[in-house]
Amino acid sequence: MTRVDVVVEATAKRAFASALGWPGWCRPGRDEAAALEALLAYRDRYDVVAREAGLVLPADPELHVVERLEGTATTAFGAPDVPAADEAGPATAQDVALLEASWRVLDDVAAAAPEQLRKGPRGGGRDRDAVVAHVTEAQHAYARKVGVRLTPAERADTARARAELLSALRAGGGDRYWVRRCAWHVLDHAWEIEDKGVGDQADGA
Repeated sequence: MTRVDVVVEATAKRAFASALGWPGWCRPGRDEAAALEALLAYRDRYDVVAREAGLVLPADPELHVVERLEGTATTAFGAPDVPAADEAGPATAQDVALLEASWRVLDDVAAAAPEQLRKGPRGGGRDRDAVVAHVTEAQHAYARKVGVRLTPAERADTARARAELLSALRAGGGDRYWVRRCAWHVLDHAWEIEDKGVGDQADGA
């Protein structure tokens, strides 16, 4: 087993477990135990991201909670929101590589998915292009926090917008929490597309 340090932020309604050093490998649960269980369950899915970045994810990780944080209303609503003490410094080369890999995974998943995704029991939920557009818009909001401000035309060029963001991170803009939060959002929706793009509707039924 290889130790993987984890930070947990929790409220009475929801908890998030995030693997420090592996931005985007972050899963929720009703409490700490459930969040840690979900994190382990997603090890193989996150491994796709690690391999895309040229990294080796521990095959048999032993999760070790190094910090417990009090969550916020945002945590309870469904998004990690509290930086860990270890995330105060600038993003590392591995952090940036994993964020970039997360984008490539999203692109690959979206390219392979049907335009119409399976809806919820009440017919709710976005289709593929709307999910991707949501991720992109949120990304622009994150970018402003690291000093990247783009014109509408520049924002429409996804490759350029991402390149500007990576350049800012490599120059020391943003902290490690910022990368974790951004990568989580990208992968959470990539996996949503993946999950909702399979089954009867994806088969043309």
